[in-house]
Amino acid sequence: MEHRKYELRILPMFERDLNGIVDYIAFHLKSPQAAEDFVEEVEKAIYKRLDSAEAFAPYPSAKKRKHCYYGIRIKNYIIFYVVVGNVMEVRRILYQKRNLEKEL
Repeated sequence: MEHRKYELRILPMFERDLNGIVDYIAFHLKSPQAAEDFVEEVEKAIYKRLDSAEAFAPYPSAKKRKHCYYGIRIKNYIIFYVVVGNVMEVRRILYQKRNLEKEL
């Protein structure tokens, strides 16, 4: 597979998901430092994946999709993205124990 750098696009749904997770960690769990650390981990993982977005196995799905989902695991969460041309489009970040098929 060809090695190339992809452009990054972050969708609003991902931002809402991440904000909800960060708020939960910072305010409900009363751990603002852990929330900040989590955001840094997410950011690093996304930027690291930009060099090889399609080099990983697609996330299994029962649904037929125009663009297959790929996943990046961070602690108990999975970042979901698709590749559209030369763009890595980050769509969601979800708790891994949720009904992911329903959420995607």
